[in-house]
Amino acid sequence: MFKHHLLLAFRNFKRYKVSFFINLFGLSTGLACALLIYFWVNDELNMDKFHAGSDRLYQVMISHNEDNGINVSDITPGPLGKALSDQIPGVEAAASTFRFLSDTKMNVAGNAIIKADGKAAGEHFFKIFSYPLVSGTKANVLRDKNTIAVSKNLALKLFGSTNVLGRQLNWKHGSMSTERHALISGVFQDIPGNSSDRFDYVIPLETLTEANPDSQGWGTYAHTTYLLLKKGADHKAVESQIRDFLVAKGEKKNKLFIRSYADGYLYGDYKDGKASGGRIEYVQLFSLIAVFILVIACINFMNLSTAQASRRLKEVGIKKVIGANRGTLFIQYMAESIILTLCSLAIAMLLVELILPQFNQITGKQLTRHVDQQLLWGIFLITSVTGLVSGSYPALYLSGLNPTAALKGRLNSSLGELWTRRSLVIFQFAISVILIVSVVVIYKQIDYVQKSNVGFKKDNLVHFEAEGRLKGNTNLFIEAAKQIPGVINAAGFRGSFIGSGFTSAWQGHNPEREVGFRVAGISIGAIETLGMEMVKGRSFSSQFGPDSNKVILNEAGAKALGFKNPIGKTFSMWDRNCQIIGVVKDFNFESMHQAVRPMFFWLESLNNSRVLIRIKAGAERETISELTAMYQKFNPGLKLEYKFMDEDYQSQYIAENRVSVLSKYFAGLAIVISCLGLFGLAAFTAERRLKEIGIRKILGASEMSVIVFLSKDFLKPVLISVFIALPVSYLLASRWLDSFAYRMELNLWYFAVAGMLSILISWLTVSMQAFKAARLNPIQCIKTN
Repeated sequence: MFKHHLLLAFRNFKRYKVSFFINLFGLSTGLACALLIYFWVNDELNMDKFHAGSDRLYQVMISHNEDNGINVSDITPGPLGKALSDQIPGVEAAASTFRFLSDTKMNVAGNAIIKADGKAAGEHFFKIFSYPLVSGTKANVLRDKNTIAVSKNLALKLFGSTNVLGRQLNWKHGSMSTERHALISGVFQDIPGNSSDRFDYVIPLETLTEANPDSQGWGTYAHTTYLLLKKGADHKAVESQIRDFLVAKGEKKNKLFIRSYADGYLYGDYKDGKASGGRIEYVQLFSLIAVFILVIACINFMNLSTAQASRRLKEVGIKKVIGANRGTLFIQYMAESIILTLCSLAIAMLLVELILPQFNQITGKQLTRHVDQQLLWGIFLITSVTGLVSGSYPALYLSGLNPTAALKGRLNSSLGELWTRRSLVIFQFAISVILIVSVVVIYKQIDYVQKSNVGFKKDNLVHFEAEGRLKGNTNLFIEAAKQIPGVINAAGFRGSFIGSGFTSAWQGHNPEREVGFRVAGISIGAIETLGMEMVKGRSFSSQFGPDSNKVILNEAGAKALGFKNPIGKTFSMWDRNCQIIGVVKDFNFESMHQAVRPMFFWLESLNNSRVLIRIKAGAERETISELTAMYQKFNPGLKLEYKFMDEDYQSQYIAENRVSVLSKYFAGLAIVISCLGLFGLAAFTAERRLKEIGIRKILGASEMSVIVFLSKDFLKPVLISVFIALPVSYLLASRWLDSFAYRMELNLWYFAVAGMLSILISWLTVSMQAFKAARLNPIQCIKTN
């Protein structure tokens, strides 16, 4: 029976080549798209779930009441991990970690310096997280200070081997004044690709505490804390036990709660203290896109199969007369659909093989075609659903034809059947229009973000870490750099300017009112180098004596303090009185997803960790070349590794840029598949109406009137789809833009362009066939059987 169905399917594919190739192309590209998105979605959903106790692994979070609502943070006090481990019964193990914000320099016995990224962690870190150890034991690897655990890759870079237990290396972090020595106590496997936390080394938290005792104070928020709950422990009960844990430590405003560690990657956004989404929104978006593209391809199959039913009337009639029942015919036509889907799957797998490297480059992933049971089930499910969806309606339709009418060649299409076919076309093009609008809106919003005035001049602004001799001597380097012809200005700052900094809370005169401030240390000239606008007061300057206790607020900070005229006012922070000498215009130091937060600058003269240099436009290459030469005079053997500030700023929108690129491809694919289906329907309709076309032409109809006559029935559903899609796309675009605190206005032309583009493309598709039919000799048309 299978062989019989296979033979019939092959004959029909050969007989109706145009339909076959349209369906094959649509289903294969749709399946390829679905498989690529499946790989990506599967990787996203499994991020951080490889740890052995992932269902018991939690991260401690803090909710903090502020003037503008409840702020949620994952930054906790250093001693919290050990305290929770000792005092909360449901906690099996806990560890606090401190992430080093800049690269650490490492070397072995004076060899070449290697930069690495790492963290300090409590001794139970490798018990909580399942990072496999190549050598060393989880119980002892972080027990002793002045030891270090390194990744396999870092061990190979430093020693050329992973057999390095007990070997000594030298390391120095940017914030440290002297180099330290450490013995290697363990080597762990390189961090897998489905981990959101990437690092090259781990040192005991005790080492950090020894270097900086203040880091372990209950009032110092600089760590992240993780818990491994005991088997059977209720996480809700643990959460209730720790909620007010910080109250006894004098932190009355901070409440603790826990979230699953694996959920942090997908559900990382909070609004007024409640989870409000995150990357899961993009997972849902692309899952829907994959489904829609497959459905569009399936609709082509349905429409072409039912539209061409007249070609198979006698086949259906004869089979029914000789005893074939509806079930047998249904199986035959479903078999054709399944066989076509399997052929499409083979082509789709080949396409995935070819496209995956470029797809990885766009998404920033390292997706592989590793075959496992989950992948096989995923492919089976996608293929089966596609085959069943695409074949079910044609199979039911063809198998239900009346045998007598079929043998006579009569096919009376009901109004319901015609509207079903048109509804499917409407759905196809509505999805295409929505995708086109999405591409336009995402592109324009990213362009708006990148070109909008963020409050400082980010172009031609270079920054780099103060390493080696520059550490503690940044002022000397800055003054020398100013003498380079292409340098407009130069200054120093502490930490990372874009998207970070550290937070401090200010209670003011009312203990019930607390405001969170972003804080940054800068040198004299930094405000000018950044190109910020002073709206009140002055910048830091040596002309007014020491400015060590002076601060400069942004406008949001001045508003938060409640001072009508803030210049000269003082407030208390970190047990010292700070006097306000200036207010700068608000600027976006974080992503434009967030509104500008209160911030102030203080004068940092000695401990600036980075150098900021503004370069004259058009002289970038020569100036950087001279800066590199001067840097190497200060730091022989060290390479100048610089970044442009505008690149750092744009890096905050990596996810949006990837969505923009992928949406562009998916929208193009959707419109191509939809138009292919329309092309096939138009070709078949023109073929069926050749005699009518011939008679019309004999009676005097022009070629243009024939084209209009054949095109109008296809353009009607496209026009309806545009009117349906535009309001839907407006609602979706508005919802996405609401995630930005600063967003563009939705202009009418975005939607008009999408609508006109889909109408134009569909008209060109249909008119190609209509023009071809209109050009035929009317006598030949009339002679057609």
